[in-house]
Amino acid sequence: MPRKAAKAAQAANTSVASLFGFEPYVEKKGEEYMNENQRAHFTELLRAWKQQLMEEVDRTVSHMKDEAANFPDPADRATQEEEFSLELRTRDRERKLIKKIDSTIERIKTDEYGFCDQCGVEIGIRRLEARPTANLCVDCKTLDEIKEKQITGG
Repeated sequence: MPRKAAKAAQAANTSVASLFGFEPYVEKKGEEYMNENQRAHFTELLRAWKQQLMEEVDRTVSHMKDEAANFPDPADRATQEEEFSLELRTRDRERKLIKKIDSTIERIKTDEYGFCDQCGVEIGIRRLEARPTANLCVDCKTLDEIKEKQITGG
């Protein structure tokens, strides 16, 4: 059980910023929320994330070109097709994420970033560090998830 708790604590401390070598933004006492420094930090973070995703797309295309072969054995062909299918599904999810990153960068430019789309409160620096594309505060996101569970019965 202590291992699970340690892993959960580590996951909670992991942010997108730390994944790309960015230091998490440290708020200064009395600092205005979503000031120029904070917006610049998140813009850099989002651009680095997008760049990494774009590099993955390039690697996938080159990998699929290099690995594409017409195997005579049907099992080998099926295995390769399944691998390619999994890669393409992953890249499709990442394509959608790139669009979300782009729209988030636009939100930063229009000074809408960092505020909940539903209730207008501050989302918070820590939440944005963990999920830079977040557009709902924790409370509104929780309510959305509860509603979704009620609708889907999950």
